[in-house]
Amino acid sequence: QVQLVESGGGLVQPGGSLRLSCVVSGYSENIFRTTEMDWYRQDPGKQRELVASSPVNGRATYLDSVKERFTISRENDKNTVYLQMNSLKPEDTAVYYCHRNWRGFTNWGKGTLVTVSS
Repeated sequence: QVQLVESGGGLVQPGGSLRLSCVVSGYSENIFRTTEMDWYRQDPGKQRELVASSPVNGRATYLDSVKERFTISRENDKNTVYLQMNSLKPEDTAVYYCHRNWRGFTNWGKGTLVTVSS
């Protein structure tokens, strides 16, 4: 059974940084290498939005509002994807979700809360 587990959320002051991690279990490294991995976020009362995507081929893509501040990366030998978040703003406050898509098979993590506040 495939499971995605996020970690790294917390409370941070504006301008600070956090690194989120998502470990995918129940999954071989070979499959992970061919899996698109994404980070979404959702603020209460708002729709879930795609923040960053790490495709199998091609370059990562980002939500306009996080470009130049967030970086998605992956360690295929650890079945792990990261989201490095710098220069955080209060409007980045949300629950961040890891998502995988392998040939149309998708799974979500349970999310990790990021709160940006002074």
